[in-house]
Amino acid sequence: MTQDQGLIFAILAATVVLFIWGRWRHDIVALGALLACVIVGLVPDKDAFAGFGHPAVITVACVLVLSYGLQITGAVDALAKRVLPANAGPMVAIAALTGLGALLSAFMNNVGALALLMPIALQIAAKQGLPPGRVLMPLAFGTILGGMTTLIGTPPNLIVSSFRAQSGAGPFAMFDFSPVGVAVALSGVLFIALLGWRLVPKREVANAASFDTGTYLTEARVKDGAKAVGKTLREVELLLDEADAQIVGMVRNKFRVSAPNPRRVLQVDDVLVIEADPESLGAALVSLGLKLEADVPPPVELEAAEPTTATTADSAPAAATDNAAEEKSSAKKDPDAESSVLQELLALPESNLIGRSASDTRLRSRYAINMLAISRQGHRSIKRLRSTPIQTGDVLLMQGAPDDIAEFAADYACVPLASRDISIPNPRQATIALSVMLLAVITAAFGVLSAAVAFALGVLAFMVLRVVPLRAIYEAIDWPVIVLLGALIPVAGAMSTSGAADLLARVLMENIAQGHPVIVLTLLLVVTMTLSDFMNNAATAAVMCPIALSAASQLGVSPDALLMAVAIGASCSFLTPIGHQNNTLILSPGGFRFGDYWQLGLPLEILVVLVSVPLLLLFWPL
Repeated sequence: MTQDQGLIFAILAATVVLFIWGRWRHDIVALGALLACVIVGLVPDKDAFAGFGHPAVITVACVLVLSYGLQITGAVDALAKRVLPANAGPMVAIAALTGLGALLSAFMNNVGALALLMPIALQIAAKQGLPPGRVLMPLAFGTILGGMTTLIGTPPNLIVSSFRAQSGAGPFAMFDFSPVGVAVALSGVLFIALLGWRLVPKREVANAASFDTGTYLTEARVKDGAKAVGKTLREVELLLDEADAQIVGMVRNKFRVSAPNPRRVLQVDDVLVIEADPESLGAALVSLGLKLEADVPPPVELEAAEPTTATTADSAPAAATDNAAEEKSSAKKDPDAESSVLQELLALPESNLIGRSASDTRLRSRYAINMLAISRQGHRSIKRLRSTPIQTGDVLLMQGAPDDIAEFAADYACVPLASRDISIPNPRQATIALSVMLLAVITAAFGVLSAAVAFALGVLAFMVLRVVPLRAIYEAIDWPVIVLLGALIPVAGAMSTSGAADLLARVLMENIAQGHPVIVLTLLLVVTMTLSDFMNNAATAAVMCPIALSAASQLGVSPDALLMAVAIGASCSFLTPIGHQNNTLILSPGGFRFGDYWQLGLPLEILVVLVSVPLLLLFWPL
């Protein structure tokens, strides 16, 4: 082993460990790996950022924008209404939903496909009397399976295609993945519909009609002229008893009292910390003349008071969103003057809320809504909501007028779990979006233009025709994925130039496969599937492609079957909630635990191996 090979192995090992650990986001880890390669001389300084101009990276960014256009115009909603059966048993309903998810994810971002169909999945679960997870997990797995069927279905396919082009054989075409991918996806969907959904653990959590937070905590301030002024805490608690609420703390001036004396007399600007059910507290607040704390500017002497638990959120995401929200805020009414509803929202990976706490946004002043609770991995959080950073997959319980909640959800990339009132379909724009997408796919499929150019033209058409608002073009792109791809492409190149990929391939063949191509093919598939369960699938593809090419060279066989095995394996992360964003998104709504995925995921991965290996040998002979 040479020094360069030892260095690249050390960097890759550290990168994989950090991916699995999950302490830092995958794009940060990938960028760190790239810079480490540059510093030790494995990647030339002038080529450090060449990956960001790679056609695969451009294509992924463009597909994300086109997917977003299909989403906001209501094109997919209309398709779902036509395809999904209105009256059917659980098996047929799950089969139709999972099949539709697979179909959509073949031509659009699979995270977007899941986000669009998740509310429908929850409605089906409620209608069929099933735990939400038994519909959500089949849908999530179906959207992952569908991504492997076309060039643009998932980033790993684009990565694999780019490595084939670099080998001198040219890139894969749009539907080169379809012969094997469609068969694997179809067999997976059938397995899920006939048997697999029954293997999903039963987790009784909130369904689309009710966010079962139990009780939550909120802060309410005693305003001037309120009935509570001059009353003792005991007297106020007696009134709150009717709403099944209780006072668990208060703040006066700069002092917080965790267990206030019941005989304490309330004064103007006292802040009460109240625990109650979400459905019952509103009337109690109005009857006592209390206002949710965020709606009342605190007096000067209270500004430095220690924050207690809170549910109304005051947060500040990205600057662009802030400015837009501030412009809207002047037209907002007092939320208490309108009829309020409770709505569950799921935080998507691209949401501007991710990594920010409730104290970072001014929801009441900007949108006239309140955040009442956060549910994470099926568990509600009622303490210190104001300082709890929101994570991907968190479910937020919001209170306010339906239009205001929908506006907030659209601005901050959140998915409503209880209803489909988030977007108003535009038939004209939906037709334009579908036409542009279809034209881009056909142009790329027949080789008229490269995939990157064809889809870039599609994005330009979306901009000119105003299918996607100009301000939302860059918001539609999952920038962490773009950074991940751009950073790892040079790192993967260093594996080849240093000879590390050749060394790994030689060890794999001589010590395990003993030179048998079919065993090498199967091992590549299984190893790739295993890695993708614990690290980003695009990163997995970037790491495994050089090994596949080296193995093919040493065996003297065509690399196509081995590269296809990597593509399929990278799209089969079914064992953990961290292997794919879609698995993460269903964690909270389904009430799942980390170990719940393998019960359906393991049989599904075994099925993928049994179906794909013979088909790979048939369609891509070694």
